[in-house]
Amino acid sequence: MSSILEQPYQYQQRPLVEPDWTRFPGWADVTAEQWRDVQWQRAHCVKNIRQLREVMGDLLTDDFYADLERDQAERATMSMLVPPQMLNTMVSEVTWQDGRMPAAGEEFTRAFYADPVRRYMLPVFSDRRSDWPSHPYASRDSLHEHDMWVAEGLTHRYPTKVLAELLPTCPQYCGHCTRMDLVGNSTPQVVKLKLNGKPQDRYQAMLDYLRRTPTVRDVVVSGGDVANMPWKNLEAFVDQLLEIENIRDIRLATKALMGLPQHWLVPTTVEGMERVATKARRRGVGLAIHTHVNAAQSVTPLVAEASRAMLEAGVRDVRNQGVLMRGVNSTTDDLLDLCFALADGASITPYYFYMCDMIPFSEHWRLSLAEAQHLQHSIMGYLPGFATPRIVCDVPFVGKRWVHQVDSYDTVRGISYWRKNYRTTIEAEDVDPLSKEYVYYDPIYTLPEEGQAWWREHGGDHDAAHEAATAMAASSRETSVAQLS
Repeated sequence: MSSILEQPYQYQQRPLVEPDWTRFPGWADVTAEQWRDVQWQRAHCVKNIRQLREVMGDLLTDDFYADLERDQAERATMSMLVPPQMLNTMVSEVTWQDGRMPAAGEEFTRAFYADPVRRYMLPVFSDRRSDWPSHPYASRDSLHEHDMWVAEGLTHRYPTKVLAELLPTCPQYCGHCTRMDLVGNSTPQVVKLKLNGKPQDRYQAMLDYLRRTPTVRDVVVSGGDVANMPWKNLEAFVDQLLEIENIRDIRLATKALMGLPQHWLVPTTVEGMERVATKARRRGVGLAIHTHVNAAQSVTPLVAEASRAMLEAGVRDVRNQGVLMRGVNSTTDDLLDLCFALADGASITPYYFYMCDMIPFSEHWRLSLAEAQHLQHSIMGYLPGFATPRIVCDVPFVGKRWVHQVDSYDTVRGISYWRKNYRTTIEAEDVDPLSKEYVYYDPIYTLPEEGQAWWREHGGDHDAAHEAATAMAASSRETSVAQLS
């Protein structure tokens, strides 16, 4: 009798595989030595349709390029920037049926359209919703991080934690980027904000604020992506953080651990991390790397090698903060496959999955709160507790909240209400922000017809919609209280 019980998800260890990049006509002659070279990777990033054609040869049809070109002109909030490492994980013998490659032309194009990594790194016009491409309340800085700057690039949102945006660039640009207001090149839809101060002046202002604010103990060093910062500059900034007595945790944010693992394998980077990690350990400061992986196929042997190089250098932990996106990781199997690839294959701890933020043209990616709650429930019990990621909603003016912490939820109109237990830096004069309710909105197309009709009537008038939603929430709570009594 078999001891293996049938489960909704069946766990099995899967070996990591580096797809064969020579399957792409443009990289047919690229050697393994070139592939491991970070400068080759940076020099051969795909930045436009012409370069994508050069890599793909005859694999994709002209219809796909026309679809991509229209999106770049009418919808994209991020410019195109895909490292070879990331492009190589799309439509490989690892992910395609029966371990074979689809035939060039229509078959390969269909597979490319369906690929999870392609969906968020190379979004096309036909991906986007035509009925609700953006939520009526979508905004460029959906989390209001700039409103909470206490120095240019330094967001003080939580009582004990800050976010230091050191630079506005990344080695790769994700279509769903929540910092699309600042990060990357301008697009026809978004003229990006610019950091005004000189880098050294900005860094000094951040450090000065932290020295005079002893209630801050935790600094997320981000951007952009710290992999785009010359190591000597990053090390100098972290060294100064380590000299501030109240700083007890430092987190370096880099999607490039997955998108450009070659950067984290350069000997000078590894040696520099050893120096920083040694200082942190002597001071009793937790030094971690936070990366951003959204699909299991992105976890390759090179990613695992880079992660373990950082751990061996003395980093306390490497953790993953993914983003929930429809068609990318929106099923139980998708999430668990990813979590086990990270934990088993690359020694990366699954940490958070964020609900996709309410930036413009993101509705096709976003899930409803109810869907996120279901996914959180469905992954429980398979992973160790310390490696079971929390699915969180980043509520504007509140912060990260586990999806089951919602205070009340109108599932018909897709409006959820949240509370918080601290003040942000822009609420110092507010009499009682802790008694307020803060609102988050589901994608409208996920609602029942009654809810969609309500939004068609109210969606264009933000004030009227907000007042009506607030009144309905109050009425709903009064009804609940009456029923309980």
